[in-house]
Amino acid sequence: MNSPTSSADRSCDVLVAGTGLAGLTAAIAFARAGFDVVSCGADERVARGRTVAMLDRSVAYLESLGLWPAIRGDAAPLRILRIIDDTGALLPPRPLEFHASEIGLDAFGWNVENDRMASALAVEANRTPGLERMSLAVARYDFSGDRALARLDDGRLIACALVIGADGRDSRARRSAGLPARPHRYPQRALTALLTHRLAHGDASTEFHTRNGPFTLVPLPPREAAPNRSSLVWLMSDDEARRRESLEGSAVEREIERQARSILGAMRLEGPPGFFAMSRQVVPKITSERLALVGDAAHLFPPIGAQGLNLGLRDVKAIAACAVDARDEGLDIGGETVLRGYERARRTDIFIRTAAVDGLNQALLARFAPIDLARGAGLAALGAIGPLRRLIMREGVAPRLAR
Repeated sequence: MNSPTSSADRSCDVLVAGTGLAGLTAAIAFARAGFDVVSCGADERVARGRTVAMLDRSVAYLESLGLWPAIRGDAAPLRILRIIDDTGALLPPRPLEFHASEIGLDAFGWNVENDRMASALAVEANRTPGLERMSLAVARYDFSGDRALARLDDGRLIACALVIGADGRDSRARRSAGLPARPHRYPQRALTALLTHRLAHGDASTEFHTRNGPFTLVPLPPREAAPNRSSLVWLMSDDEARRRESLEGSAVEREIERQARSILGAMRLEGPPGFFAMSRQVVPKITSERLALVGDAAHLFPPIGAQGLNLGLRDVKAIAACAVDARDEGLDIGGETVLRGYERARRTDIFIRTAAVDGLNQALLARFAPIDLARGAGLAALGAIGPLRRLIMREGVAPRLAR
């Protein structure tokens, strides 16, 4: 780019690239910590039945930023997590239930539609002092100087001390910095949908383990004329996804109800379902000169175990805390100390979650009796051994082992 910092059209402390859920949260978090922030990117909307289940610690972080009240009215609590084996294994484990009350929580977390949460965060971002939103993407970066330079699509140049790359799996910030990514495509696609149903969900999220991956129903809050609502994430083979994509809505509804064993009664789609290829992506190094990656730019998961956004929010919390500490000590917020500290803080958590999600998915896809027996024995142990079950629940909600 070869543009000197002095010629920049705008100078700021932090530039956040990407306006998805992690990106908007990062922009607000830095601004509310007292930094001068520019948020770049067009509003992102995903629709097609996509929701996010935010675990208790994520909700607490949003609460600390003053964001949760704007989201709470569109979210439903998850007080029970239920796992049902539907793999056809020779010795299937009994259904297993986890209750939030067993570890002293009102709920494990809350489920909310992506687009409603994005809209709420956008409103909060627009009224946050110290945060300027620009609805343009960054075309080019230059990380070679004592300030990072970002050239927007309209030609404007922004200089900053730190870039937060929250621009998704194909992150331009990551590619501009030369950070490699290792993608892996699973032989699956996910059907996502918003549903109304005849019976109440009782604040319980139910996950059926099938040979093609999990089939998960997650509570949603009621709406007028629709008191019982849930979201669905259904992993299936590519062939089954193509077949279901061609079906009429009523036929898809019948197949959903059949796979759910009618536990919620008759199902109705609120809108067209979405179909998404399943993949994971590992980014071995999530920092570079004046750049920190968060969210899908730093790690990508299939929608299993509610890990994606929860991990992204922990990224945001960690990098913001490192920057605040550096500022308070008179250090460069985009310098090596901050970036090394952030990389160290996040490495183990990301590794553990990546391995756990991939391991569960691969165990379901494998048609190998010893793996079935090991998986069944593990679920049986969780059902029978209270201290182990509570340890796993606490670790799932608020990771401690990684720290």
